[in-house]
Amino acid sequence: MPQAALIVIDVQNDYFPTGAYPLHDTQAVLERTVQAVRSAQAQGLPVVLVQHVAKGPSPFFNAGTEGVQIHPLLRAAAPDAPVVVKAHADSFLNTTLHATLAALGVDSLWLCGMMTHNCVTHTALSPQAQGYTVCVLEDLCTTVDPMIHAIALSALRDRVEVVGSDSLGLVG
Repeated sequence: MPQAALIVIDVQNDYFPTGAYPLHDTQAVLERTVQAVRSAQAQGLPVVLVQHVAKGPSPFFNAGTEGVQIHPLLRAAAPDAPVVVKAHADSFLNTTLHATLAALGVDSLWLCGMMTHNCVTHTALSPQAQGYTVCVLEDLCTTVDPMIHAIALSALRDRVEVVGSDSLGLVG
């Protein structure tokens, strides 16, 4: 039987209004994402959190800073979720993501998070994602502005499914 997992990418403090690189509409995306996490858990679906930690000095996501931390509301919603740490836009590249998904018996990825045009897109199109059915949850993603978000999603639609979280019964 197919097993999906909700993969939440880079919902970290630096992307929120008091962080080093605030993105568009992060609070609303966070609220919907927390709701989706709870819904996925209620459906018995695994949730995996991805955390970007910069290698060396960076404008944001520096190790040991408050900004690099996964947002506390997300951590509270998924306290037992595995956390995959990455240093590249692709959540599979040099990480434990594939092994984590294999251990969970996952064959379908429901991707969401920040930034739509970078980390979400690179993960969805990763060579290692080709063994999975990939779906990007458009209303659970954000980036620097609505136009770049829309452009990234439009480009993704050529290669992977892009849907609203309500169509999967995650946010109603």
